[in-house]
Amino acid sequence: MAAITMRLPVVRKAVGPSAPRGGEKHLVAPGDTITTDTGYMRGHGTYVDEEKLIASVAGAVERVNKLVCVKALKTRYNGEVGDIVVGRITEVQQKRWKVETNSRLDSVLLLSSMNLPGGELRRRSAEDELAMRDYLQEGDLISAEVQSVFSDGAVSLHTRSLKYGKLGQGVLVQVSPSLVKRQKTHFHDLPCGASVILGNNGFIWIYPTPEQKDEEAGGFITNLEPVPLSDREVISRLRNCIVALVTQKLMLFDTSILYCYEASLPHQIKDILKPEVMEEIVLETRQRLLDLEG
Repeated sequence: MAAITMRLPVVRKAVGPSAPRGGEKHLVAPGDTITTDTGYMRGHGTYVDEEKLIASVAGAVERVNKLVCVKALKTRYNGEVGDIVVGRITEVQQKRWKVETNSRLDSVLLLSSMNLPGGELRRRSAEDELAMRDYLQEGDLISAEVQSVFSDGAVSLHTRSLKYGKLGQGVLVQVSPSLVKRQKTHFHDLPCGASVILGNNGFIWIYPTPEQKDEEAGGFITNLEPVPLSDREVISRLRNCIVALVTQKLMLFDTSILYCYEASLPHQIKDILKPEVMEEIVLETRQRLLDLEG
C-alpha cells in the first residue's frame, strides 16, 4: 500500500519583510485603465478607447520610453530571434522537422539549418533527405536557437552550433515562459553536479553534466549509459526545486535555482513538494537573492 501523508492546516506566515522593495510591478486586469496620457504608444496587450490606454490581458505593465505594453503572467511562448529553446520533434516532413516548442504553432527545423553528424558543412543531397529519420525522429528532444519568426508567429529554428542538437538522458520540466529570466547564456553547468538548459519557451532540461564535450558528434550522438544513483538524486532534487520556485512565482535563472537547491539540502527530495517545506525553502531563496542585490 502507498503511504499517505496528512497535514493539519497551519496559519501562513506573512512574507512582507522579504518582498522586494521599490521593485513592485504594476499589475492590471483586462479592462483596467493604464494611463490617460495621450503621449504614450500602444504596445502588446493594450488598446485605446476614448483616449485612454486600456489593458487587454492580465499581467504586468512594462514601459520602454513612450511604449507601453502588458506582459501576460501566463501565456504561450512568443518566439524572438536569438532565443534558446528546448523542443520535441512531432513530425518528419520533406526537408524539415516540425517541433513542439510550447507556442501557438509548431516550429520548423529545416534540414539546411542544421549541422550533419561530424559538423559537416556541405550541400544537402537526396540521400540526406532520405536519412532524416536517422538524425531526428518523432519524440526526440532537441535544443536549438530561433533563427527567424514568420508573419503568423511560427518560429524557424537552427542547430548550426555544436552546443545545440539532440538531447540524451535527463528530465524535462514545463513551466510558464514568463518565469524564465532572459540571460546571455541559458546553458548552465551547476556546481551540484548537474546541468540545466533554461529554454526561453518554458521547457527546462536537467541532465548529468558531461565529463567531456564530444565535438565530433555534431550534436547527434547521445550518451545512453546508465546514470548513477547519485546523479539521479541531484537531478530529482533540482527538478523539485524548480517546481517549488514556479509554484511560488519566483523567476528561474542559474542563481535562483542554485540557492533553492542549497536551501533544500536539509530536506528529503520527496518532501520538497510539501507546501510548508516549499514555502520555507523559497522564502530562504528569495531572501538570499535580496541580500545579493543589496
